[in-house]
Amino acid sequence: MEPIPYFAFRDFPVGSEAAVQQALLQAVAGKSYILGKELKHFEEAYAGYLGAKAAVGVGNGYDALVLALKAVGVGPGDEVVLPVHTFIATINAVLQVGAKPVLVEPDTKTCNITAATVAPAVTASTKAIVPVHLYGQVCEMGPLLQLARAHNLRIVEDAAQAHGARYENKFAGTFGDAGAFSFYPTKNLGALGDAGAVVTNDEAIAQFVQMYRNYGEAQKYRSEVVGVNSRLDELQAAVLRVKLQNLDQLNAERQRLAAIYKEELQGTEELVLPVTAPGCGHVYHIFSIRTRRREALQQWLRVQGIYTAVHYPVPVHLQPAYRFLGHKAGDFPVAEELAQTSLSLPLFPGLKQHEQERVVDMVRKFFR
Repeated sequence: MEPIPYFAFRDFPVGSEAAVQQALLQAVAGKSYILGKELKHFEEAYAGYLGAKAAVGVGNGYDALVLALKAVGVGPGDEVVLPVHTFIATINAVLQVGAKPVLVEPDTKTCNITAATVAPAVTASTKAIVPVHLYGQVCEMGPLLQLARAHNLRIVEDAAQAHGARYENKFAGTFGDAGAFSFYPTKNLGALGDAGAVVTNDEAIAQFVQMYRNYGEAQKYRSEVVGVNSRLDELQAAVLRVKLQNLDQLNAERQRLAAIYKEELQGTEELVLPVTAPGCGHVYHIFSIRTRRREALQQWLRVQGIYTAVHYPVPVHLQPAYRFLGHKAGDFPVAEELAQTSLSLPLFPGLKQHEQERVVDMVRKFFR
């Protein structure tokens, strides 16, 4: 039988590939490749979709985090609270701006940080909280916002996996002072290469990011700050504007596939399925199950021609790069358990019914 990939780019909805190709041709014909009309149109469209005042396109999701942190005033001497269970881009961004990362455990069910896990880590030196809307589920933002207000903290959302996800009918990335998005190709809203954006309702933050991404120039050859070159180029902006039109449909398909997995695998021995907190939306960038027999299950599925992924096999605090933080094994048992038991099943728009049925069947057979 044909192998089932963990992820594949397929023409879903039908005709979307042709629309992307046409957008590229039009952008090339426009002969404006940096900070042109395609970027402006996408920024306006994405901000409009999210109900935010501004979206500022940057080079990638990591830069979006760095620029957002800088824009809200995070710098040397500040502490930033973030989840220990996340991709390393989150902690790298905090370190990039010279701040001290303070790692906290996620909730055991949702895998997201909560006000309850963050509150004990807040000190007089805390400047910001970075909620990561992991796997596509929005954090419980209400209590986190209350905590931030009580301690006069800034919030920068890492929404790299949660395009179009809602918490109480408001979009991820629009709750805090700024939201950082990645448009890496495999994201729910993906470009054809690296791309990102900072979203905000604060005009001063938007203006800072617009300036900082372009060498710090407020206008040509007038440098206001020492900035960087991190500009979302016209071709990627053209692609994203077209793909944005299908985002709700793409997310709905992910949710449909996730619902099938949850229904068909419910009650399977030793298997922990994703849990969504009340009021929190989930757009299933990743469908992560948990089992203490993770390696054996992954190997079994590979033999059956079914490919999976592990997010994330080594927790941040145990990565060699962050030894200087002084953590050791056992410091974050929830994150360590997630690292040892999590397995991501194939889930992407265009996954065929017979493919998903085979995945379900083989997972069930493994546990019999």
